[in-house]
Amino acid sequence: MDKHLIRETMLSLETSALQSAREKYLDYVASALLDRSEPIENDEQAQAEMASHLSEALDDTVHDHTDKIAQLEMIDFGSKSRVEEGALIKLSGHHFVIAVSTGKFSCDGREVMGISTMAPIYAEIKGLRAGESLRFKGRKLVVEEVA
Repeated sequence: MDKHLIRETMLSLETSALQSAREKYLDYVASALLDRSEPIENDEQAQAEMASHLSEALDDTVHDHTDKIAQLEMIDFGSKSRVEEGALIKLSGHHFVIAVSTGKFSCDGREVMGISTMAPIYAEIKGLRAGESLRFKGRKLVVEEVA
């Protein structure tokens, strides 16, 4: 599997998610603004406050995607022999890329999922080589491949 294609796919997915989050953020911000030239009803004030809170939550999402894009651009996706940032691994039949957390996505005909170096499982698999195994949450997992 081409790791550079995986990186580009992840960047594309994060960029799309960022654009969507920005659009939603701007929509909520616009709905939170009140027309100060007219009297403001209590329900309008409440709706504006709710929209304001939602826009703050969406702002966090915008920053999350921005941070992921920046991190993906900095990671070395070169060849790896151990589980570390930038590695593509096959763990008990499933493909993962150690970079940023993602949902499952399809790349090069395979399903892949991103794992952050902050994920609890990463602490358990960090440094392992192909053929080594571990126990995680009561299950035995095998690192089948590292690239």
